[in-house]
Parts: sequence; structure tokens; C-alpha cells
Amino acid sequence: MAYKTISSPSVPTPPPATWSNMKVHASGHFHISGMAALGATMYEQAKTTFGYIKSVLETAGGTMDDIMSMQIFVTNLDKNEEIWRARREFFSGDFPCSTLVQVMRVGDPRADPPMEVEINCTGYIGGSKANS
Repeated sequence: MAYKTISSPSVPTPPPATWSNMKVHASGHFHISGMAALGATMYEQAKTTFGYIKSVLETAGGTMDDIMSMQIFVTNLDKNEEIWRARREFFSGDFPCSTLVQVMRVGDPRADPPMEVEINCTGYIGGSKANS
């Protein structure tokens, strides 16, 4: 098999027969599924979600700097500074390419308070070392 599924003990496991949190190709190219987290504010949800992304990346042998592109889905663009605040806590220097899109809802529709942010990303394990 040219790719493997990555799981981290600190990231919730998807229900059986639904999706994988992360797939890594033998070349090092990876995809991380849209991740979301519970929290009272968009900032708290984003911070926890970035933590999940960091955890699966580190489990695969990568770092946050290996992310090349991310798509961020939010339920309220007016709160975008909460996303950028959380993102600055996980990245430095050359930030990944990024798209921010407002959608009607994300994550689990039964969550209370409602989930406000979902993030997916792609990149290359070890790719940031090539730029050092």
C-alpha cells in the first residue's frame, strides 16, 4: 500500500466506516480531514482543532511547518480574528496557504454550544526542512 492511515491517541477517532483523520502517502504527501472541536468560543475551538492537527502530524513524523495549504470553514466570518489568533499560536515564519470560507454549519450538528470552525489541510512530511 502506498499510503497509511495515521491516528493519534489525543485526537478523537472517527466512527467506524466513515473517514480517516489523516492519510500519508509513501512520498510524504499528506491529507488531514476536516477537524473540529468543542469549546465555548471560536478561538477555543480553533485552538483545540489546531492542537489535533499538530498531534496527528507529529504522530506521522511531521511538524506544523510541513502544512502547505489549509482550508478553514467558519460559521461567522466576523469572528475571523479568533481564527488568526489561534493560528499564530501554532505557526511562525512562513505561514501555509490558506482559504477562509463561511458556511452554515460545521462538525456535529448536535453539539452544544454549536461548533463554529472546521479545518482541513495538506502538505508534505519533512517539506519544511527543505526550506531551512
